[in-house]
Amino acid sequence: MKTKALLSALLLTALFRCKKDGIKDIAGPVSNMGQIGVTVSSSTTAVNGVSNFNATVSSLENGVSVYTASANVTNQTLKNLLSNYPSVFTINGNTVSANNIRLKQTTEGVKCETDAFPGVVVKYGSKVGDVYPVGNTGVNRTVISKSDTDDYPYGFMLIKTIQVEQPLPNLKFAGITKVVWIANHKFGIVAAEVYLDDNTKLTFPFYWSAEN
Repeated sequence: MKTKALLSALLLTALFRCKKDGIKDIAGPVSNMGQIGVTVSSSTTAVNGVSNFNATVSSLENGVSVYTASANVTNQTLKNLLSNYPSVFTINGNTVSANNIRLKQTTEGVKCETDAFPGVVVKYGSKVGDVYPVGNTGVNRTVISKSDTDDYPYGFMLIKTIQVEQPLPNLKFAGITKVVWIANHKFGIVAAEVYLDDNTKLTFPFYWSAEN
């Protein structure tokens, strides 16, 4: 009887700590989406001043996919955002490139291992209200919605999504307030919505050459 009570107390403590500290990691095998050679692209036409976006998994290191990426960016607000992360992005005129974007992609979710954007981005099994700490910044990514019907347009179909909001307090000076990551358990991160301080929303879709 005492053993059962002790186990119950330990489980409750673990559950409380998880809720208090947030979700800091994901498990599961490496997703097909994280394998070497997988590519990511956006719309074939310019979207909110971004065109010719392409990213490729160039290596897989201990379960972490390393991406190289490039895009043509004429949207000055977006360039202002990216310029705040010189360790990740190189900007030459309207050409933006990145050589070391590191993502842990498993069948359970996506975690960013790049120092500028650390922490879980999405865990597909999360509930509304779950939080993912952004490293030790004191900022959390928070699950704000999770659909149980196919209601989000993606390509030529409708899909279920989980949406995760991330405040960007260090970018308020640039007029950027937050980003909402939109994901699906099969297609991974399908879009990013960047919100400006005038409530304008810039939406960038992502299409992957592989699926979970």
